[in-house]
Amino acid sequence: MLLKSSIMSVVNDTKFISAVFLLTGIPGQEDVHLWISIPFCLMYVISIVGNSVILFIIKTDPSLHEPMYIFLSMLAVTDLGLSISTMPTILGVYLFKYREISLDACFAQLFFIHAFQFTESSILLLMAFDRFVAIWDPLRYASTLTLLRTAMMGLVFVLRGVAVVFPFPFLLKRFQYCRANVLSHSYCLHQEVMKVACLDITVNNIYGLSVTLLTVGLDSLLILFSYVMILKTVLSIASHTECLRALNTCVSHICAVLLFYTPEIGLTVIHRFGKNSPPLLQILLGYISLLVPPLMNPIVYSVKSKHLRARIIRAFMK
Repeated sequence: MLLKSSIMSVVNDTKFISAVFLLTGIPGQEDVHLWISIPFCLMYVISIVGNSVILFIIKTDPSLHEPMYIFLSMLAVTDLGLSISTMPTILGVYLFKYREISLDACFAQLFFIHAFQFTESSILLLMAFDRFVAIWDPLRYASTLTLLRTAMMGLVFVLRGVAVVFPFPFLLKRFQYCRANVLSHSYCLHQEVMKVACLDITVNNIYGLSVTLLTVGLDSLLILFSYVMILKTVLSIASHTECLRALNTCVSHICAVLLFYTPEIGLTVIHRFGKNSPPLLQILLGYISLLVPPLMNPIVYSVKSKHLRARIIRAFMK
């Protein structure tokens, strides 16, 4: 009897230990995953090529070494990082039907995904500040946003993004995971992984929500405040033509903000509070939040920025 109890105890202890997580594509569409992989591949190719072209043009053209384009190059780097972080597992699931990912690989992936997301949020805030200074006090723009100051602000926010995400893997590593280790996405996220833990996840839940509110939440509020001040400044301009010209310089950034924050905030709300929401909605919002901004940002900025567009055309015409 004692031996039987000991064996049962060992089984009960070991059944909670999982060596891998299982990633998920679109449920019920497994037969067409290969076809679904085609648009994913196209999105990744366009994202990587588009952001790489932006970086190359800004780096090689001295006339683009201005704060606005320096921030744009930072945005391109984070978009590249976001695409590269998600590409191996998403294409692995849809192209090769390979769903397994080890715990350490999963923790590494979620670290990079969240770090790039929080950093992108910060860069969008810096770009809003750049537009505010350019419109509010154009004569002091160059002296206010020097290249050194621009680089330092970018570095501070990158370090902030890395610092707030750094505890995530360690908070998750202390858990044991149940055998029901199937994740809802084809990539790893902190809020998804912690749900399959066998122990109390209150600390992870509170920390994850606090970090999101203090980064993405605070950044979005400050961006909104910046645009309230921009609008107030623009409306005080007497000339209607000058007013429209000033607002036109913000269109690209407004598009980038909407592309990033709309699905990101929606996904955060669903993860935290939308337990009864359709699983497909959560999956689609996840893909939109990770894949659409890196895809659309270089396109939007290339179309709206005449200076950048002219440099790109000139580079390809050579």
